[in-house]
Amino acid sequence: MSKLILFSLLLWLVGNPFLAILILILIIYALDRRFVGIFPSLTRPWKRRRNENRLRQQIALNANDVSARLDLARSLLERKKHREALGLLHDIRSSYEQSADYWCAVGTAELMGDDTEQGETHLLQALDLNPRVQYGEPYLRLASAFKSSNHNKALTYLDQFQHIQSSSSEGYYLSGMLYRSLSMKAEANEAFAQSLAVYRSLPKYRRKSERKWALRSWYRKLTG
Repeated sequence: MSKLILFSLLLWLVGNPFLAILILILIIYALDRRFVGIFPSLTRPWKRRRNENRLRQQIALNANDVSARLDLARSLLERKKHREALGLLHDIRSSYEQSADYWCAVGTAELMGDDTEQGETHLLQALDLNPRVQYGEPYLRLASAFKSSNHNKALTYLDQFQHIQSSSSEGYYLSGMLYRSLSMKAEANEAFAQSLAVYRSLPKYRRKSERKWALRSWYRKLTG
């Protein structure tokens, strides 16, 4: 009802229904980005590309800048460019042998390239160096990698992820989605319900970052 009233007001102001719809969409998008965060950022891909160009320039000026190579590899992984990322990571291995973040990036790239065995080995190596690296995300990646080939292993990794993400609405949402992919509907709904419960228990300063996951959990639970 409120959107209809707002649209009517905009239509009265601009006198063009298409322009009124466009303005309404922009208002909804701006409010979502400010308070919720369900819609993707329109500027993020541009910022990422600009950052990658800056890192490439740093590497061109100093081929031994291993930090820039690691940052570039991480950015490429966000864009699913796992082959290029893996090449960069292999070049700096000697500098990061004891880095959990490094092995996490290597294992993630290998999983993206369907090298499940190596990906598992290196993600477990990262977790051995730091059991809470990236807030347990490697466990979730491993669970997803084995969801079709080894349900028991997938559930074991999912259980380990939940132990680390026990106070995160996002963690339970991601768990619920993985349970769904394993055709475990009851467990998925329980995870979505737990995601909502965790969100309600959070202090106000943490709710903004978790709100989109709570809303997604509510929607998934509603649609079954």
